[in-house]
Amino acid sequence: MNITVVGTGYVGLVTGALLSHLGHRVTCMDVDETKVQLLREGHVPIYEPGLDEMVAEQSASGRLRFSSDYADSVPQAEAVFICVGTPGRADGRADTTYVEAAARSLGEHLGRHYCVIINKSTVPIGSGDWVGMLVRQGVAARVGVASEARAEMAGGGTAVATSPTPTVQFDVVSNPEFLREGSAIFDALHPDRIVIGAETEQAIERMRLLYAPLMARNAAEGREVPFIVTDRASAEMVKYAANAFLATKISFINEIANVCERVGADVQEVSRGIGLDERIGKAFLSAGIGWGGSCFPKDLASLAHTAREYGHEARLLESVVTVNTAQRLVVVRKLQERLKLIKGKRIALWGVAFKPGTDDVRDAPALLIAARLAELGAEVRAYDPRASEAARRAGIQAELCPDAYWAAEDADAVVLVTEWPEFAATDWPRLRETMRRPLIVDGRNALDRSTLLWHGFDYCGIGR
Repeated sequence: MNITVVGTGYVGLVTGALLSHLGHRVTCMDVDETKVQLLREGHVPIYEPGLDEMVAEQSASGRLRFSSDYADSVPQAEAVFICVGTPGRADGRADTTYVEAAARSLGEHLGRHYCVIINKSTVPIGSGDWVGMLVRQGVAARVGVASEARAEMAGGGTAVATSPTPTVQFDVVSNPEFLREGSAIFDALHPDRIVIGAETEQAIERMRLLYAPLMARNAAEGREVPFIVTDRASAEMVKYAANAFLATKISFINEIANVCERVGADVQEVSRGIGLDERIGKAFLSAGIGWGGSCFPKDLASLAHTAREYGHEARLLESVVTVNTAQRLVVVRKLQERLKLIKGKRIALWGVAFKPGTDDVRDAPALLIAARLAELGAEVRAYDPRASEAARRAGIQAELCPDAYWAAEDADAVVLVTEWPEFAATDWPRLRETMRRPLIVDGRNALDRSTLLWHGFDYCGIGR
């Protein structure tokens, strides 16, 4: 199948690489000509384990190519994925400017054959109808341009001959993504489910054909992937509800952790005890300094905004965000309890990315923690195996160091912010000699407390 993916960000690149890996002919299109040129030269602009290799392999096979021109990318497409950014606005709404531009441009360039236009971007509920309207407006604009050209050729000021609306057959489909940064390639190849929101049988059959190689691959491995077909609004809500629930689960266990500290319980034992209940499950019950990234914050804000638009106050969602914001600063309180005055102290932050396995620092807890420590007069140093450059661009208020030991030199405390595996493999005697004071604040409960205590560290976890 000929497929075009509009947008070469995180979701677009992973989607394009996966579909070409499955045997489709894919064009990844982006209006950013610089980014497209870099991709053509083999430079993937984001860090995601396995993505560089898959893009290089599929580019070499000829099944994956890159373009910055709608006219070059869209007319031959049998399916078009919209994978552009939908960043959050100050009032909570999702900014759909890029979706709007993409939809209009698609209408101006679709071929005469049937095509499905697939919303992969996380868009406000009800966007399927809106995207369809924008595509039709793009088609109408194409007709207008053609009519004006004919009028000019006839030498008149107005059109002397009108061009009928071209036959453009399309359906808009919602197909939300559920990729986890740091394991997106695995998630793409082994999805928990495929959700399709469509209004016609033709669109549903086209999506079944598109995903048939992926379904067959998983069936051969003994995995059955549920193929869920529903209406567009429900499919759009599935994405928001999934992220809202996961964020709620994290904020819940962090609230429990704060109570555990006050009553002498250990939140890790509590998580284990409740996680064995099949109704609850073990995932997302790790207490720490809260969630970040590009998805949870904007998706919760957008869902709450949608609720308000329709006369409902989503108080639970608002509380989840409030709890998460406060949780980020728990490590600052713990430093104040141990060090008393923060002013003049050197604090090392281990990890800047919002989670391990990525270089993404969007809404990363480390940014707020560093800013608060700097405000209190601390000298802040930070190290991250992958995200230092992204942190620099984000304006983190810390000196970025080339390794963990450098960051911890003469430090009064080390704060584990991102649980990269290399931190658990630290040479603890070496670190003990490097630091001014052997205080470790484990913001992710990822380190072995007994090992640290044995090496003479003052260990401070979350909810323990």
